[in-house]
Amino acid sequence: MDKKEFSRRHFLGLTAASLGSGILLPSMVAGRSATGQAGHFLNVNKGSTILFQGDSITDARRNREDSSPNSLSGLGGGYALLAAGNLRYNLPAHDLQIYNKGISGNKVFELADRWEEDCLQLKPDMVSILVGVNDFWHTLNNTYKGSAEKYENDYRSLLDRTKEALPEVKLVIGEPFVILEGSAITAEAWVPEFARYQAAARRIARDYDAAFIPYQSVFDEASGDVPSVYWTADGVHPTIAGSNLMAHAWLDTVKNL
Repeated sequence: MDKKEFSRRHFLGLTAASLGSGILLPSMVAGRSATGQAGHFLNVNKGSTILFQGDSITDARRNREDSSPNSLSGLGGGYALLAAGNLRYNLPAHDLQIYNKGISGNKVFELADRWEEDCLQLKPDMVSILVGVNDFWHTLNNTYKGSAEKYENDYRSLLDRTKEALPEVKLVIGEPFVILEGSAITAEAWVPEFARYQAAARRIARDYDAAFIPYQSVFDEASGDVPSVYWTADGVHPTIAGSNLMAHAWLDTVKNL
């Protein structure tokens, strides 16, 4: 076994040990029926507002000057756009208002800095957050002195603030993930520390009664038949196929909320 394969298996073993067993993998989301009715697809009220938040994976080069909901340019070119399109297609009578406010490079404290304008003022009924890769990654080049403990504490403070302002909001927490074979990743630097951030995200989802999307397992499972870099060439930012994989995982997780 070569060093890269050992690092990958070691990382996956540590992740499984940290997060525990019983991870549910997403299935493909069924399309609308022949009658055009969505049925029990998502338990949200008509006119509900859904907000995607996070870093570059969510941002996906969106036009930040476009603040309107349901906008092709405003939703970016990633999983948020694909999930939003699926929701709008399956639930046309609901007229859901869907925003993407992810910003490339953000860590949790940077979400908090803009949370009033980019979350609370929108009064979302559902907030989906994917953040954490930068909270770890940026410690490797000494541009940020963070830790798994700081990540967890900052995240909890953000959600406390959110629940205080929006007590009925539904929360969706995406697991930060990494593909160790990616071109931008030095596997040895990510093992085992990044697994602690993933474990923190799972604890937070549990403690705040949030839906949890196990993206690491989603990508690992999808890499059984194709090279993992098919889904994310650099190890962090998904390809078009990886974005669709994430959208399906998101939809499958939240459809029964």
